Amino acid sequence: MSAFQSPGIPSLDLMLSDPGSSPTVLRIAIGSRLRKLREAAGFSPLEASAHIRCHDSKISRMECGKVPLKVRDVQDLLELYGVDPMERAASADLVELSNRSGWWERYNNVVPEWFDKLIGLQEGASIIWTYEVLLVPGLLQTPEYAFAVTQKGFPLADRLDIEARVNLRVDRQKILSRADGPRLWALIDASVLDREIGGPEVMYGQISHMLDLMDHPRITLQIVPADFVVAIGMPVTLIRFPLDLPDIVYLENSFGANYLDRAKETTHFRALLDPLASKAHSPEQTRSRLVAALERYRTTRPTPPYSSSPDVSA
Repeated sequence: MSAFQSPGIPSLDLMLSDPGSSPTVLRIAIGSRLRKLREAAGFSPLEASAHIRCHDSKISRMECGKVPLKVRDVQDLLELYGVDPMERAASADLVELSNRSGWWERYNNVVPEWFDKLIGLQEGASIIWTYEVLLVPGLLQTPEYAFAVTQKGFPLADRLDIEARVNLRVDRQKILSRADGPRLWALIDASVLDREIGGPEVMYGQISHMLDLMDHPRITLQIVPADFVVAIGMPVTLIRFPLDLPDIVYLENSFGANYLDRAKETTHFRALLDPLASKAHSPEQTRSRLVAALERYRTTRPTPPYSSSPDVSA
């Protein structure tokens, strides 16, 4: 059997064989396997915590992928659950991979901890399904549009800070060009096209970029008609993963974010997103709406207000 494998419990070799696997998602995957192995072996969280001499709440946090894992803790738990010595030894590689730094940590000076998790989740996603009410989704933004949005969102930030946040957004978008990158399904409220961010030049460039992205094989972009009554009322992102991991819903607010992973919660938001996808304009209709918006912003365009600075990590 492979690392972390037990009868009826799939292995994690897929992620172990991929050096680019997101440490955030790998930590969640290891925790999920630990929970399934514990339940299959018939141990309670309290019994498991006694075996590694910790509070039972730590077992819950480990199984939810909310804390860094220790090789010794994982191996001791695998021993308790009856996993053989060779498999326990192989698990060390997985734990070490789950604790490595993500590329985004070089932006720690501008990335809050609650947003750091979203980047890690999206890095390991198979599908990202997002609904945006006010703005073009971050993964689809041009640098100029992102700069204008960041200026408004962080009015006290200096230019270097704003440019660092823009560079982070551009780096996040690289997952869309990876051969194994996720599929992105973006539902955008029609009002976003009318909300002028950064001026006509910026909007023209942003909408042109969206039109180009509609030809991307893994991107589906749909405009939600303005007259369609939306029950959500806030931006929502649903993230799906490879392997047997639960979906996660990301809800952002002005001071942080909520990450929902209970089946009842994720099912609720999927039931809200499904009607949006069916009622939204088709890709062909969406393209027509984008072309019409592009014509509205067509103008003698001045030099864009944003120009890239050297990489902040250099």
